[in-house]
Amino acid sequence: MSVQLNHTIIGSRDNRVSAQFLANMLGLEVGAEWGPFVPVVTSNGVTLDFATVPEGAEITPQHYAFLVSEEEFDSAFQRITELKLPYFADPYRKHPNEINHNDGGRGVYFPDPSGHWLELLTVPYGGWK
Repeated sequence: MSVQLNHTIIGSRDNRVSAQFLANMLGLEVGAEWGPFVPVVTSNGVTLDFATVPEGAEITPQHYAFLVSEEEFDSAFQRITELKLPYFADPYRKHPNEINHNDGGRGVYFPDPSGHWLELLTVPYGGWK
């Protein structure tokens, strides 16, 4: 068997709110709550398990990048602008209100409700092989 990422736990202020936010952005489904987790499964089978952190606990912002189709990018970017979310062309947030065109595709960075940074890109880094 080849090594594959199966799941990761994402700390959040409210697991249901964060899972629903991501699912709405990407056109995915929120799964049934399982213990302390609210899952969202991507099309390649990776499960993002959202967990509510204890009251007062600090959340260290993480970066999550999603490879999406041009149509999925358009839909998500429309939601970003409708929600008036800040967005950037780069991970250092030096290019606000812009998208990038790296490797001939499009990319954008924006925050989720718990302060994690999400990235959407239509072409993987280094381009298609």
